[in-house]
Amino acid sequence: MNEQILQACKELIDDAKMGCVDLVFKEVCLEILSRARNVLTERQFKQLVEYVSMKMNEKASFEVRRELVTQR
Repeated sequence: MNEQILQACKELIDDAKMGCVDLVFKEVCLEILSRARNVLTERQFKQLVEYVSMKMNEKASFEVRRELVTQR
């Protein structure tokens, strides 16, 4: 069951990354992490924190597209 919750959290993070501006994305991530802390094991929570950290360091797809349009 916890693995399904972990996977669902990752999917929520991915969806937020695709559809939110950076500040909103970070707020969503913090909310997901605060709730996940109560239901995931310590190991799974650390995995999720690493995943969120990686996603926060990626540029959002619309940011990349905006840069490409600006460069033209």
